[in-house]
Amino acid sequence: MLKYKSIVVPLDTSKFAELALAKAIGVATRNKSHLDLLSIIDTHQSDYYGGLSNGAIVNSLVQDATEYLSELVSQIKEKYGLTDISTHIRFGNPKTVIAFDFTKDHQNDLVMMGASGMGTLERVMNGSVTDFVTRNATCDVLVVRTNLTNEPGQKIESPFRTKMNADKEKK
Repeated sequence: MLKYKSIVVPLDTSKFAELALAKAIGVATRNKSHLDLLSIIDTHQSDYYGGLSNGAIVNSLVQDATEYLSELVSQIKEKYGLTDISTHIRFGNPKTVIAFDFTKDHQNDLVMMGASGMGTLERVMNGSVTDFVTRNATCDVLVVRTNLTNEPGQKIESPFRTKMNADKEKK
């Protein structure tokens, strides 16, 4: 019987990524797998942040990512009882970090990610991270396109409430 041993879920604070996380928790629980939560600070977008040479900006980005991942881990442990979880923050191009670097470094045998996490314009300009990963990863990739009851075309809602979600909704 096929069992996944190590699952990575790239998280960008989008509801699609968080939905993929919810489904990954189910897969990890059934397989007794390790779960890696990965946040990537995109160095190719660093011009938008005023450049990553500014230490205060880098610290802020890392702090935000750390808090976000910590909040998710707390919810996972509390709601689902899953404890074999690690969090990771990487710098780089999300496409190559996910498809090549991280999965190789951590021997992941499954990537679970949302079908979309960025806006239409950004996808057109940069290409979809999901498309790149599905074409290039050396392990299995499961792209989440449906809600928690596996119904396509339904409104996608995140099953997680985080401070970052609340801040986005205020804007």
